[in-house]
Parts: sequence; C-alpha cells; structure tokens
Amino acid sequence: MPLTKTSAQMVADARARIEEIETADLIAMVNDPSVQIVDLRDPRERERTGFIPGSFHCPRGMLEFWVDPDSPYFKDIFAEDRKFVFHCASGWRSAISVDTLNDMGFKAAHLKDGFSDWVKQGGPVETKS
Repeated sequence: MPLTKTSAQMVADARARIEEIETADLIAMVNDPSVQIVDLRDPRERERTGFIPGSFHCPRGMLEFWVDPDSPYFKDIFAEDRKFVFHCASGWRSAISVDTLNDMGFKAAHLKDGFSDWVKQGGPVETKS
C-alpha cells in the first residue's frame, strides 16, 4: 500500500511553516546566553561526530515529553526564557520536530542545514574526552 505522504513531503511541509536559521547565523549566536541550541541526534551520532558547544542533548524520541510541563518527563531547561534552536544531522528531523513543537504552542526554530553543514562551515565542535 503506497504512503499518502512521504517523509520528504513532511519535511517540506514543516519547512514552509517554521523558522529556519542559516548555519552562519547560528555560528554567530553560539555564545549568546539568550539562545539555547538543542541537539536531537542519537547519542551515537554525537559520540561519533561531536556536538555544538553548550548544546543540550534531547533525543528525538523524548522531545515532546521533555518540553511538556504536564509530562512526568519534563525538563526544566525548556521553561527557560530563551530562543530554542533545534538541530539534527541534516535538518530533516529538526524541521519535523520544530513543526510539532510549534503545534504544541512551544515556539522554536531549527538549524536549516543541520550539524553536517555546521561542521562544513567551520562551526565549533566539542568531543567527549
């Protein structure tokens, strides 16, 4: 049975509704205390390729629960008065995620081209020692 909507269409639809931040712009904001970068990638991705300094790790599968103050899994960081910018490797997961958060009433943006472009453009990267 064919799908009624592809994942690529879901990403395109989400991107039409959300705020997308260019890589160079987020690199310029990396030390801004009013901005919180949130990494949605799998822990193995972070271990393998590193992560943006100061980013908060929120596995994609827990996002809606960690953001919801009525959830038993709520994380206090999401109650802070900051601009939240989510990212994944290429911008697909984060686009769909931010669209979902906006539907929940949680305003957020995402890194348009993801962590791979962050690395390509020379953004700072930390690795665990």
